[in-house]
Amino acid sequence: MTDGARPEYAIVGRVRNAHGIRGELVVEAITDAPDAVFASGRRLFAGTVTGDLAPGAPALTVQRARPFKGGWIVAFAEIADRTAAELWRERYILARLTELPPPAADEVYYHELVGMRVERPGGDALGEVVGLYELPQGLMLEVRPAGRPTVILPYRPEVVLAVDLARRVLTADPPEGLLDDE
Repeated sequence: MTDGARPEYAIVGRVRNAHGIRGELVVEAITDAPDAVFASGRRLFAGTVTGDLAPGAPALTVQRARPFKGGWIVAFAEIADRTAAELWRERYILARLTELPPPAADEVYYHELVGMRVERPGGDALGEVVGLYELPQGLMLEVRPAGRPTVILPYRPEVVLAVDLARRVLTADPPEGLLDDE
């Protein structure tokens, strides 16, 4: 995505660990429609631990999936046993953007946030989104202000006021003291 081109794939899940002896995976769904994304017969793609498309982009065919403790247990035809499943820990699962429903007007794909300019409501520059973290508290944005160390900004309605995809600008009202000069 460094060339400014729109990516062809979106992250839809992250493998937590192997489950059982038949190659099933416990997957954290990173989608609003996990039942559709992990439907039997669906073709997904292997990602790396950093969320990039894996070299050679091996396709994965969903055999079956079911909800499990806040995530999903997913069996892929290409992963036959626990030994193979263990190699998937912490890797991401991707889907072609063309095969996903477009986000609603007030939604964005996570990958679209990286590289966005961050501004205050008045237009003052705060920095650039350089990373994302999914924590128990919710999505956190790593923002790099010019010439300063990065800060973590919660992706919450009271902090992130607007996202303008066309301009690649995220308008934020950071908590008081977060970006104060030293």
